[in-house]
Order: sequence, then structure tokens, then C-alpha cells
Amino acid sequence: MLRRDFLRRSAKGLGAAWLASNSSAALLGLEPLSQKVTAQDEVVLGKTGIRTSRLAMGTGTIGFGGASNQTRLGSNPFTRLLLDGYNDNGLRFFDTSDSYGSHPNVRDAVKQLPRDKVVIMTKSDTRSAAGLRRDLDRYRRELGTDMIDIVLIHCVTEGDWTTRYRGAMDVLSEAKQKGVIRAHGCSCHTIEALRAAAASPWVEIDLVRLNPIGSHMDADPSVVIKEIKKMRAEGKGIVGMKILGQGDLRDRPAEAIRYALSTGVLDAFTIGAESRKQQDDLTRKIAAA
Repeated sequence: MLRRDFLRRSAKGLGAAWLASNSSAALLGLEPLSQKVTAQDEVVLGKTGIRTSRLAMGTGTIGFGGASNQTRLGSNPFTRLLLDGYNDNGLRFFDTSDSYGSHPNVRDAVKQLPRDKVVIMTKSDTRSAAGLRRDLDRYRRELGTDMIDIVLIHCVTEGDWTTRYRGAMDVLSEAKQKGVIRAHGCSCHTIEALRAAAASPWVEIDLVRLNPIGSHMDADPSVVIKEIKKMRAEGKGIVGMKILGQGDLRDRPAEAIRYALSTGVLDAFTIGAESRKQQDDLTRKIAAA
């Protein structure tokens, strides 16, 4: 924990200096985007065939222990934010998790929308086969759906996780065969876990941490991007997270978003808005990139 805190503080300090010396996207050494992009763009997540919006509505800002900044808005305001994202901003990708406590809010929004037009991604912290099987049944009840589009093993850190958690992986493989889920994968929280995910044919979707200052990431951005490129070469769907460095880049969102887009390694990315104003601002900044 001390090492992690030190690295986080160091990344934030270095990031502040980096941003101070780089006042615009042009100064970051980023290549111009080859085409105009928007938050609403339909993207395909790797070889899964899942089509959704480029921007996912994150529901887990400071999310742990069954709550997040989004759930703390209250049920009605949060549900309204999700509905506005779909109806007014064209965002069809709902990023949720058991640990965020946001399943009921996503359910309340999705039941007012055409189910086949939205993509639901959730995550489980459970590592045992029996526990994950129970989770899938509970998640479907909480989300009000018979089928969940994407289920990830959440926050893997071990370099041998693809062996250690084989039982849980098999449960998700079986669930896909039965039509309970459409795709499975993981979210990684160490470079060792990321490398294992890159090497595993089981991983279909990977939720990866990426931002220009390396804040709350598995390693230096160049190292992470190298592993992501391996994943893309194998047809894995790549969804970015920590695009704003868990708040460290909150004052420079345009540069952070431009960076995420310019790397060319993300199919989609998730950012959690906490108000309609923030949501509108995110969509504008993506279009302006």
C-alpha cells in the first residue's frame, strides 16, 4: 500500500509538471486524427461483434463497497442522467459493476429503452466458480435482463490469474455458450495481469487504464500501449478507463481525451459524468478532438 501510494503521488506530481510544459494537444506530439470522431460513433469491440457507442457512461467514479459518486446522486437523478445520455447524447454503452452498486440504476434506465439498442458491461470481484455462477444470476435480476452483454473479472492483479481463476473463467465461457452473456474478459490493475490478458485467448474484452501521465495505470503509457497493440492484433476488444487519471486530469480533459483518441488503440472508453453539464461537455470535447 505504501508503494502504491508513493507511485500514485509521484505520477500525479510528474503529471502536473508534464501538463505545465505541454499547453496543447499539438505540443504533446500527437498525430492529427485521421477522421472526425464523436462520442456517439458506432464502434465494434474487437471480434465480439458487439456494436456500441464510442463513449460509455461510467457509473463508478470513486466506486467501491457498493456505492459511487453516481449512485450518491440519488436514484431518480442518476437514472435521468443515464436516460439523457442515451436519448440526447446518443450514448448506448452502460458501464456498471457490482462494487459500484449501480445495477438498479442501470436497470431503471434500460427498462425505458429498447434493450437491443444498449450494451451493458458489468464486472465481478468474485474469483470462485460457484460464487461467480451465483453472481450471474443475481446480476441479471438486479439489471432486469435475461442477458448481459459483457461480464468482466474485475481488477485482476496476479500474473498467473488466467491459471489461478480458471474455474471462474470456465463459468463465463459456459454462460456465453448458453446465451447468458455475449462476451467475457477482465479489467487489469497491474502490468503482469495485463500481459497475461494479452497472452490469453480467453480474453475477448479488456478494460485497460490509459492516460498521458500514467496516473493510476499499470505502467508507463508506452509500455501499456505495447501490450494493448498485442491484444488488438489478436482481435480483442479494448475499452479504455482512467482516461482522466481518476481526476488528476480533471482540469485538462480536452488533452486527455485527445490523447486517448490519438493512440489509436481503444475501441471505446468509459468516463463517469456526475451531471448533465459534465456529460454534455465530454461529448463536445470528443467531437472537438
